[in-house]
Amino acid sequence: MAHIDLSTESPGIRGLFEFRPQTGGPLSELAEVLLRGDSSLSRGERELIAAYVSSLNDCDFCTSSHSAFAALQLPDGWTVVDGVLRDPSSAPVDDKLKALLALAAEVQRGGRSVDSGTVASARAAGADDVEIHDTVLIAAAFCMFNRYVDGLGVVGLPDRADYLPMAERIVQAGYLGSR
Repeated sequence: MAHIDLSTESPGIRGLFEFRPQTGGPLSELAEVLLRGDSSLSRGERELIAAYVSSLNDCDFCTSSHSAFAALQLPDGWTVVDGVLRDPSSAPVDDKLKALLALAAEVQRGGRSVDSGTVASARAAGADDVEIHDTVLIAAAFCMFNRYVDGLGVVGLPDRADYLPMAERIVQAGYLGSR
């Protein structure tokens, strides 16, 4: 049960966005740009970074929802998502994404936890400055989104399959079109 009266049936962060559209709109716009805007990282890869950071923050709703969003947009879907959530260093992703996930984990621990060696490893694996920037911003934003959802006691859906209709809407219409 949420800590505030949301007066909505929408699960997770969507209920919060409906409760206060003045903040929900800009936050949806941020998610749209970060996760679906122009980038050399695929939408699935960016959703995977969001899901991974959310798992590190123990945010069940965001982990589950962004895992589903990633799975529908990655060639090997759930195999990749489950591998990253279990152990990104041995997951079936390329070295660049492994390095970016390591960077995201450092951001999740705290901005000053980011080590220049981790950034150098990402560059050595082929990440450019924009990909490094976007990874840091996705990780930082999801720390905020996770704390927003959990701080207001919002609950998610009971099963992985329950997130698939939401994931299909996000994949088709994005964060702005799915409102």
